[in-house]
Order: sequence, then C-alpha cells, then structure tokens
Amino acid sequence: MRISRGNLWIGLLATLVACAVHQKTIGAPEAKSPETNAAKKYDPIKYDLVIYGATPGGVACAVRAAREGLNVQLVSHTKHVGGMLTNGLSTMDTLYNGERAPIYDELRGRIYAFYREKYGPESLAYQATQPGHPKTRYEAHVVERLISELLAAEPRISLVTGYYPVAAKREASLLRSVTFQQLDGNQEWTVSANVFADCSYEADLAAVAKVPYRVGRESGDEFNERHAGVIYMRRATWPPLNADDEDFVLSRRLNLYRYNEGYEMIEGASTGASHPAVQGYNMRTVITNNPANRVEIKKPQNYDPESYRKFGYGKPQRPGLSMPNQKFGLNEPKLVGEQDPYVEGDWATRLAVIQEHKQATLGLLYFRQHDPAVPASIRKQWQEYGLPRDEFADNGHMPYEIYARETRRIQGRAVFTENDAQLAPKLRRTPVHADSISITEWFLDSHACTPRQVDGSELEGMVMLKNQTFPGQVSYRTILPEGIDNLLVPVCLSSSHVGWGTIRLEPTWMSIGESAGHAVVLAKRQGVHPAQVDDNALVRHLAEQHVMISFFNDVEGHANANWYPAVQYLGAKGYFATYDARPAELLTTTLADAWIERLRHQVQGHKENPTIAAQKVLADKQMPGLPITARDFVERLAKVVADTKLGPNWVLKRLSDLEISPDKSINRGDACRLIFAVEAI
Repeated sequence: MRISRGNLWIGLLATLVACAVHQKTIGAPEAKSPETNAAKKYDPIKYDLVIYGATPGGVACAVRAAREGLNVQLVSHTKHVGGMLTNGLSTMDTLYNGERAPIYDELRGRIYAFYREKYGPESLAYQATQPGHPKTRYEAHVVERLISELLAAEPRISLVTGYYPVAAKREASLLRSVTFQQLDGNQEWTVSANVFADCSYEADLAAVAKVPYRVGRESGDEFNERHAGVIYMRRATWPPLNADDEDFVLSRRLNLYRYNEGYEMIEGASTGASHPAVQGYNMRTVITNNPANRVEIKKPQNYDPESYRKFGYGKPQRPGLSMPNQKFGLNEPKLVGEQDPYVEGDWATRLAVIQEHKQATLGLLYFRQHDPAVPASIRKQWQEYGLPRDEFADNGHMPYEIYARETRRIQGRAVFTENDAQLAPKLRRTPVHADSISITEWFLDSHACTPRQVDGSELEGMVMLKNQTFPGQVSYRTILPEGIDNLLVPVCLSSSHVGWGTIRLEPTWMSIGESAGHAVVLAKRQGVHPAQVDDNALVRHLAEQHVMISFFNDVEGHANANWYPAVQYLGAKGYFATYDARPAELLTTTLADAWIERLRHQVQGHKENPTIAAQKVLADKQMPGLPITARDFVERLAKVVADTKLGPNWVLKRLSDLEISPDKSINRGDACRLIFAVEAI
C-alpha cells in the first residue's frame, strides 16, 4: 500500500514538528535546551555512562546506574520517553506475573497505584489494569508520566531529547565519544564517556560505532534451528495430538500464562533458507468509544478503499486488547513487506515508513466506518470509535513511533538462539548459562516477514511457538559487541532471528537494561571496562539485587525470601536440572552429594559447562536418598573447603550466622544459602 510522495512528505513534516514539541501536560521533566546540550561539546568532563535510547530498557539502565552513584546522560531521538510503552502498546507483554527486576517491578507497581488511588480499588479503570494478571494494562499518557517521574527523580540523569547519533570516535577497542545531531535540524554536539550503552530499537549507536550486526533471517543450518529462515506455518488442532507428550505436559504446567492454541510448520513448503526481510511493523493505535474523549476519524487524503479490503472488517471491541477508560488497542494493519526500508534507512526514510503506516491505519478505520461493502451492522459498531483526545495530542492523536519489532541485531560474544529457549538434552529445562543476566519467558514468535502464502498457511515468516517454548537465560556476553569493550547493547542484543522472538518484549528488555546498569557500576568498582567485568561477581550481585536470572515455577511472590538470591545464583551454575527449586523441601543425601560435587568443581577452578553439570544433578537426583541434617551437610561442605583459606571452622560458623538449626533436617533453600556463602569466598 502506497500513498503519494507529496502527501507523504506533508505527513513527514507534521511528524517532525510533533517530535520537536515537548508535551508538558503530563508532568514530564524538562529536557535541557539544544543550546545547552550543544555547549557540552566543549565540556572536558566525561560522563560515567551515556545511553542512547529512552526505551524502557534504556530508562531501566539509566535509573539503576544513577541510583548506584553514576553520572548518566540519556539521549533520545524523540521528545517522548518510554518507547513502545508510551506509544500505544498499552500492555506488559509477559507471561510471568512475579517479580523479575526492581525497576520493572517498581514501574508496574506505580501503574497499579496510579489507577487505584485516582479511581478507587473497585473502579472499572483500576480493574482494567488487570491486577494479579501478568499482562498489566495502562494508558499511554499515564505510563509516559510515570516514566518521566522516574527519570526526573534522579538528579544524576541528564536527559537530552530530539537527537540521534551520526558519528563515533573509536580508539582500538574503546569507544571514546559520540556525535549527536538534531532530528529536526542540523545542530550537532559531541559527548565523551567512560561507558556507552545503545538501548535504542534500531541500534544506531552500535552502527555508527562500526559494530558488526545481523539483519534478516539466518538459515536453519547456521545455528541448527528448526524454525529458522523461510517458513510457513498453519494453525494446528487443539488440543494437539501430542497432548500426552512429556514436553508438552511440562510446558503447560509452567507457572506462566498459557494460550490454548497452537501452530505447526508446513514441512514441504518451509525451506529454512536465509532471507533479508525482518518481521512486519504496524502502528499500535489506540481507539476509544467514549463520546467525551473521542476524536472523529476523517477521510485521509488519497483514500483508496480497494487498498483496505484485504484486511477485512474486523471486530471493533476485543477484550484482550482493552485498557482503562474505554480505550482499546488496534494491532493492525500490518503492511507486510513495507517494513524493511526502516531498518537501515536514514531518519527521513524511517519517518516516511512511519507516515505510510499511519495513513494506512487511519484509512482502514475510515473504510470500516464508511465503506458500503462493510455490512451496515459492523459499520455502525466501528462508528462508535475514534481516536482518544487525551493521547498523543501533539501528533494528531496517533503514536509517535512505529512498532519496529525487529531491526538490527548486533554480533556479540555469544548468540541467543532458538535452542536457548528449548529443553536441553537430558534436562527438564533450557541450557544453563553461568553468566545469565536475565530470563526469557515469552514464546518464540515472529510476525510475518513477507506477504507470500501457500495453501492453508499464514503469511510467510510467521512463527508462533506458544506451547513449544521454555524459559531461557540471557548470557551477559550477548550484550557485549565484538570489538568494543566499553559499549553495551541491551536491546538489539546478539541473537538469531528466531531466538529474538522470546527476547523482544519490554519487560525482558527492562530486566536486561537494569542488569547492564549494574554491570557498568561493577566495572567502575573493579576498575575495568564492562567487557572485562568478573561475570561471576556480576551474576552474584544481580541475584543479591533480586534480578531474576533463573526462572523457577515456585519462586513467584518470594523475591524477598532469604533463600531467593542463592537459588537464583545456583540456578545459573548447574545446580538445578528442572524448573522446580522446591526451597522448602528437605534435602536428601543423594542431592546433597551431587551439589557438593558441583561445588568441589567450582572451588577447584574446573570450568565445567553448567548445562553438563545440571545433567549430572538430574542423574543423581533420580537415585533414592534420605533427609540430611544441617550439621551433616556442613561437615560435607567443610571437606570441600578444608584445603582453602576458609577452613572447616568457617563453614561451621555459617550455621549460626544464617540461623540454621544444626540438628534438624536441612531444607533445599537453606542448603543453597550455605553453598552461596561458601562459593562467595
């Protein structure tokens, strides 16, 4: 679908003007003026951290680093912070309802508190936020206000809006400075820092820093991925034919929200060949049927009804996309095939893609409200809806940003693939990463990449593995680009196209972004660049800070339990072969021996793969065993450290320090606490 170039540029100009206007009605912090920012070009003082991209991941990274004492500059190409959370997404795309990272948890709590305090706990508005459900819902302008307040509360954060990176200065493996330019002008300024982070959706900072990256889809052979490359899928019967399969049963009992639908690959048509296209985009437009807040949708210029018939008539009110105050999210149309120029285009090209999608969305809404081909009853339903007057008021009540679901993906020091979200051989969990900094839990998914179809298929490239995906761990090395030691890329991190499908959600990015902030802080304390950070110390620190780095079925609501950090940490070190921590369950002699043997390898400096270690734990756990007392367990631990500087008496003293009764049978949670204490030294 195309619109004329003349009207495209008129719309583009309007978008640029909107980007240049700062919306002050929601209490957002004032950005410093471009003149003040430009003056910093000659400021010899370095920042501890410069972040490009005020996405949720970038905000979490900035807030965490600032709270830990670093001076942070946060740069955004738009005037509106918050990325897709403030651009119509209007839901937390997650299947997990528990705590996962403090900044994410805090923002989610602020959303609930805002609606509860403003409208009351029994109000429809508060109930529409879905308290107690993983998919928290909210209004775009509300979450922009809350994110702005998070940033404004941190005096160490300098927020600069309306600029994007155009050049970078490198010296060998270090990034020294970045030059930014106005999105709607020619003014430039340069900033230096000890560490940089690219938290944008487009990886523009990484690109100007000459970081190698991937675009499009790998072949199935490159990473041995079943669903890679050119692929056609169709809906499968439900319940599936393999409903009794052990893996399917496990997937359904995970402590995650589950969809009762499935898809299957069409084997003959799917070639697995590599392909340059990324998955489709769209505007996450918000509509409302509240007459007092409704703006009429007018006929777009160059309106062509024939362009919209292929999208169908739709259903105006879908409860699954509802949000507070009679607002609803529109997740269509997807102009599959029109997204690719955005990925590596300049901002004029990108704004043209945005305008094209915006015009298509308005045209589709007008078509459904007025075209005679649409049944009268459906037209009448659609005519009750319009754009919300209180959203995106300075941009024609349409989102500022397009939902760019996939752009560049950097080449990092590790790659997250489809296999990292699938059960590992001989395990009842995914591969274990000793340097895990976050978890994934969303299903592997990709929206269509090209408009091609075969009989009975969805559009080519669509992948929805809703009951075939398992929670994974994100290696720290995936956010460390090849060749640069002081640049972190928490959003467009190193992954395959298929692996990207379980990462590309805002809650996951917020967790990764916060972990990146911790990594920068730790690097400064250790006097090294982020690439040289002791990753074991980082993982331990993240566990102590209650960042979820290991998914378990039975830890929701227990982030403040005394065993939580130990269980999280050991979950990344090969001590658990399943998704069940069972901290209250009594430790058996068999499992105690398996854990102690694992600890012995660590104390002696053996570099055993944690996935292989977890496989050994599973084999040992299958053997019978009796409960073991805390004293007996500690005596076994003492033998492991007898030849170290700790000595057995140090281990025995830990029972008292941790308030564990020596003569009672020890539970798994307390055993983890003891190992955690020993392993620290």
